[in-house]
Amino acid sequence: MLRRTFNALWLFALAASAAAAYPDRAVRIIVPYVPGGNIDITARTLAPALGEYLGAQIVVENRGGAGGTIGTEVAAKAAADGYTLLLGSSGTLTNAPALYPKLGYDPLKDFAATSMTTVVPMVLEAHPSVPAKTVREFIALAKARPDRITMASAGSGSSNHLAGALFQKASDTRLIHVPYKGSGAALIDMMGGQVDVFFDQLSSSFGYLQSGKLRAIAVTTLKRSPYAPEIPTVNESGVPGFDASTVTGIVLPAATPPEITAKVHAALLKVLRLKTTRDSFARFGAETLESSPEEFTRFLRDDLTKWNKLVRETGIKLE
Repeated sequence: MLRRTFNALWLFALAASAAAAYPDRAVRIIVPYVPGGNIDITARTLAPALGEYLGAQIVVENRGGAGGTIGTEVAAKAAADGYTLLLGSSGTLTNAPALYPKLGYDPLKDFAATSMTTVVPMVLEAHPSVPAKTVREFIALAKARPDRITMASAGSGSSNHLAGALFQKASDTRLIHVPYKGSGAALIDMMGGQVDVFFDQLSSSFGYLQSGKLRAIAVTTLKRSPYAPEIPTVNESGVPGFDASTVTGIVLPAATPPEITAKVHAALLKVLRLKTTRDSFARFGAETLESSPEEFTRFLRDDLTKWNKLVRETGIKLE
């Protein structure tokens, strides 16, 4: 009994010592996508100042593949010592787990949350030839033309595919899903009139909406985007409660000592409160978020429940 007590005290002291010394070398942020996208830009925006507040170099490591699930699994199975962070998103932490029953990670059991960092709305956009300018007009059009209006996505199971499926269920409409290999290809065909509508990241489509090549019908967040306040929400336009935004945040492997997770959380909040951070996010249409670990975990649990329910009720399959 005495030996067990001594061993427990020794391990506690060792963990406390490691937490006090943390960090004493470079820390990596895994981005589970290739460079250049929303998640990558978010991580690279946070990294310099986060390194300053933590007192260590932050290295962004892109581990793309399988819709972000490969890099996310790498982070889940990394050493729980605080030297591996993941820039998680609703795409990898709630959408993918709803679609892939045999993922190599559990978003709620395998990660310790710190704070949410950004929210990026999607926008329901249409080719100018589509005779609908509001959500109500579009729903009426879709009901008058069931299974005739085409809806692009960046691929089966992508966040815009799920947003479109959620919209169809909530509005009792039926659209034809046209999956592409990425948003870029979908946007090209959208502007060419080969496909009718697309639930795209506002940041990706903003320039095309401003130029008139595409028409914004509504954003998918519960509230209007401060960067495009003239675009109404789906929520206020006849589909109450509709929300299909992309949320990002920093998580660590679940067994990371709480003292280390708390250090990362405190440093991250300081970064998120910087005007330079908020301005950088604003340039690509992202709104800065900050939260407690408990609030972030609650968001993940609720969002996962929503997408699990959608997949179960609609029978969405990866085509």
